[in-house]
Amino acid sequence: MTKKDPFSSLKIKEFRWFLLMRLGIVLGWSMQFVLIEWEVYRITKDPLSLGLIGLMEVIPAIGMALFAGHIVDQNEKKGMLVKCLFGLAFISILMCILLKPEVAETFSKSIVLNAIYALVFLGGIIRAFIIPSVFSLLGLIVPNKEKPNAAAWSSSTWQVAAVIGPALAGFTIGGIGVFASMLLVVISIILGVFALFQIESKPILNPKLGEPVFTSLKEGITFVFQNKTVLNALSLDMFAVLFGGAVALLPIFAQDILKVGSEGFGILRAAPAIGGLITMLIATSMPLNTNAGKKLLLAVLAFGICIIIFGLSTNFWVSVAVLFLSGVADGISVVIRQTILQIYTPDHMRGRVSSVNSIFVGSSNELGAFESGFTSKLMGVVPSVVFGGIMTIVVVGVTGLTSPKFRNLDIQKDLET
Repeated sequence: MTKKDPFSSLKIKEFRWFLLMRLGIVLGWSMQFVLIEWEVYRITKDPLSLGLIGLMEVIPAIGMALFAGHIVDQNEKKGMLVKCLFGLAFISILMCILLKPEVAETFSKSIVLNAIYALVFLGGIIRAFIIPSVFSLLGLIVPNKEKPNAAAWSSSTWQVAAVIGPALAGFTIGGIGVFASMLLVVISIILGVFALFQIESKPILNPKLGEPVFTSLKEGITFVFQNKTVLNALSLDMFAVLFGGAVALLPIFAQDILKVGSEGFGILRAAPAIGGLITMLIATSMPLNTNAGKKLLLAVLAFGICIIIFGLSTNFWVSVAVLFLSGVADGISVVIRQTILQIYTPDHMRGRVSSVNSIFVGSSNELGAFESGFTSKLMGVVPSVVFGGIMTIVVVGVTGLTSPKFRNLDIQKDLET
């Protein structure tokens, strides 16, 4: 058996620019979310306000997702993404102005808070178009045989940004302040735009251009629900992230439970991303395609156990360790899920399938944030985190018992046949 080259997809020039673009977008995005979390909790000292941040983004992201997928499938992908990134940069500039100390002194906390929520809402609309555009563009840059390797590198790049972004935001909050930190967000997104311009426009492969919106949406939804491999992968990750969304409560753990300040907050926020990054880098040379179903189920099970331990921990370094391990488990889940989507989705349906994915998985991060904030308001912070971990384990058990075909999924065999 020929050994797989772990750098095979990186030999494609446009794919390298694609990774740089994704690095810039996600770095800026993750930094901005952390800065907003910190500032909102500083203003309100209310855990529910953290949940509302996620809710403000997830409402438009879910509401627009299917429509956005249809639009992406009907249009050239690079052009769509250029428009999205300019919109994202504009929102970040407005957020930067809003977080200036002079603005906070001029307007009431209520006005500032509502303005933040409004900008997050607008960002959710743009995000609904970014996710399917990025997914579709990747599928057009990389040939089918390289997609498992490209999925690992793409996910790794996402994790690199997810490591650097929260940690950088945590340290810069104390070092240069929230306003200057938000300027770094704007710069990061602009770098992403520059990288995107190095990629050539791609042909539109949809054979049904001009298809009525509702007919197109029905086709995308039907595909996902009829393809049990895709459906189970999305469902499993959605419920795991929904119930295991303890990351949204990290400002509370950092400030009130572990008492480690903004620097400790940055370390806590980065720990799961570091774990995920290491896993994804390993996956570029040691693919997870063989027995993928069992590996995905075990990874989500381990994730739930880590969340329970984190909720019960009162020691900073124990909390960092289990968050790191949760990232390792989540990294396995992400690589396998992205590979499943890239391999089993037809080119002309990538936008719509990616949009359904954003409803199932991407938006579950924000719904998980709201669920964590809401349950912590009802039952307390620690019990809500433990509850989320337990529910994650329950979801794994139900999926494993009721879906034997998914449990026995082997992507490598499907690629060889």
